[in-house]
Amino acid sequence: MTEPWQRENYDVIVVGTGPGGATVAKELSRRKTKVLILEWGGNAPITGTLLQTIGVGLIPGKSLLFTNQMLSIVRGITTGGSSFLYYATAFDPPYEIFKRHGVDISEEIDEAKRELPVAPLSDDLIGPFSRTIMKSAQGLGLPWGKLPKMIYQDKCRPYCDKCTYGCPYGAKWTARNYIEEALAYGVVLVNGAKVKRVILERQAAIGVEFRREGKILRAFSSKVIVAAGGIGSPLILRASGIRNAGYEFFFDPLVVVMGTVPGVVGGREIPMATGLHFTDEGYFLTDLAWPRDVYACFVAERLRFDKLISHHSTLPIMVKIRDQLSGRLTDKGLVMKPLHQEDKRKLKLGSEVAEKILRNAGSTSVFRTWYIATHPGGTVKINDVVDSDLQTEYEGLYVCDCSVIPEAGGCRLP
Repeated sequence: MTEPWQRENYDVIVVGTGPGGATVAKELSRRKTKVLILEWGGNAPITGTLLQTIGVGLIPGKSLLFTNQMLSIVRGITTGGSSFLYYATAFDPPYEIFKRHGVDISEEIDEAKRELPVAPLSDDLIGPFSRTIMKSAQGLGLPWGKLPKMIYQDKCRPYCDKCTYGCPYGAKWTARNYIEEALAYGVVLVNGAKVKRVILERQAAIGVEFRREGKILRAFSSKVIVAAGGIGSPLILRASGIRNAGYEFFFDPLVVVMGTVPGVVGGREIPMATGLHFTDEGYFLTDLAWPRDVYACFVAERLRFDKLISHHSTLPIMVKIRDQLSGRLTDKGLVMKPLHQEDKRKLKLGSEVAEKILRNAGSTSVFRTWYIATHPGGTVKINDVVDSDLQTEYEGLYVCDCSVIPEAGGCRLP
């Protein structure tokens, strides 16, 4: 039986509903363009539960990937993509990197800032962990301060730890906000659609092929915008015949340094509320309060079972670095990317600063998680796989997500 969306002719097909795809869909919908959005994940309402988060971001081989050095990479497979899981910290993008490649995004960023709720948190939303870490860092002479967040603060709740699990109150901005706006303008969203390849004919895009409910289906349009993320987009392009996608990329590795501070009671608070970017050194530090269940997983990973009952008083500081471009994706989606000695050196330097902050706050017991990889990008670089208009070598085939970032900028949108 033919579904309603199959009987339409579309001006544009957008693959993916993360920040890139959602923004494109929203902008096109305002221009009355007929858009079909294909999303691999589901569209269930956000419940803010661990169970839903496991389904969205912790399915091995789908949303949970591992590098050849066993660094975990988590990505959200759902409407809104990884913005479902992120902490809504809003750093400015690396303008100078884009300008070097013939792209000026300053006007678009200014427009986004006017639309989005970008601001540091009010004092009443800064939790005990964040306050304690900031006070200790400032006591050491570091210019530690509040970070800009994309949060509707009037909807936010103190003593809440739902950011990691997806905010059920609508306080945290996610790409779902833009998707909802696009749907209101008449855009068609099809969930459960895993795009396999772009259909090409005579050096131009004519549609996409995807799997849905066990069937191989096709949708047709002369414009296809792939926005499936730093891993998904290059794999789709590879399967479509663009073989140079998926090489020499970044993945923002991090480690979390933790220290138990007697007398502090917290942990249920907004993560990444405060921090400090060491720009010249290439690393970034911030508080990172996890829900109890997530905390327990990382503690167990390091065999620190003695810390399982200390969640409420164990302060975490995340150390994230700007890594080197390297590695490759295999055709089957395996992530072959090493953590270089220079990367490890930066992580060590940042961890030492984090440990000083924790000990200055009163911690006598400090430990670290294993390395984690986040935000893979640069797999479909501007002036390499796409041009400055984000079009590939095929007419009508574009890419619009973090995969087009042409250099390792470091510390991207957390």
